[in-house]
Amino acid sequence: MNLIPLRRHRLAGVLLLCCATQPLTASAINSAQIIASALSPSCLEYRIAGICYWLNCGWGGCRILTSVKVKHYIPNAVVSSYAQTGDNPWSDVAMLGTGIPGLAEGGGNNEQKRGLRKDNLRYKNADAIGHPALAAQVFNNFLGSMGYTCSGSATAFVPYFLSTLDALAWRSGVPESVYPEAVTPGLREVGSTGDMWGNVYPRSGFVTQVDDYKTAAVVAQRTADIITRTGQVHVYHPMTASKRDGYWPPEPVTENTGTKNHKWQRLAPAISSSCAVFPDSSNPIATDGAYAWALWQPYSCCQKRGQTFLYSTDF
Repeated sequence: MNLIPLRRHRLAGVLLLCCATQPLTASAINSAQIIASALSPSCLEYRIAGICYWLNCGWGGCRILTSVKVKHYIPNAVVSSYAQTGDNPWSDVAMLGTGIPGLAEGGGNNEQKRGLRKDNLRYKNADAIGHPALAAQVFNNFLGSMGYTCSGSATAFVPYFLSTLDALAWRSGVPESVYPEAVTPGLREVGSTGDMWGNVYPRSGFVTQVDDYKTAAVVAQRTADIITRTGQVHVYHPMTASKRDGYWPPEPVTENTGTKNHKWQRLAPAISSSCAVFPDSSNPIATDGAYAWALWQPYSCCQKRGQTFLYSTDF
């Protein structure tokens, strides 16, 4: 189920008016800090990727022209994973995650000891909101300084997923708890043997995990999995783009594929200047259970040089 598209500029204005009234969590970050963190050459990873060939025809006949194919990442969204409703560490948008009173409140962990075995069932809310750098001149200047760049598939401050609006599926796991991905061991899991963090399915807020950082990371991975696909049984707004001549958007976010379709930049509890994929080696624990990452995705494109796109070659 998809959210009805919002008037994006109006939404951004509302957020700016409301941000000053939001209480701050221990690991709170604001839009200015998030924008500054996006000025990361290592996360952007801009490079010349190949050559595109175009057929250009005019009165004098037809000829083949070429253009440079580039590839780089774009910070599409800020994905937050936090324990208590309304405690999104991105303070400027925390009010969006408050939800409907009585319907999507609470959170926290449930620790049970059964003999020598201890089960930790942890719960996280999740929000995925368009990265503020997409509307910031300083980031656009940074991106433009690299040369020809690709357009992304997200808009700043647009809420692509709010778990409080998806309360039924997010808190119950229905119907995904009976999907093959959820009941088949080893299928759609973050990590590998010896370093397994958790299942992607069912894509709900509950994770059995003793480590709070890993719990939040699995929830963030689930959220990205939802918003980068269409037709999912959740209340959300797809963050996707269609392939066209000279433009190659990313594939849907998929775990254990390296940086092929995504990477994460940690924003809270401590901002990182580099990007990684889960499982990552740096796992700082947030005292308030609130985490946030920037979701970077790769795009390839080339400048149009003729009426017909023929093909491209990669270096």
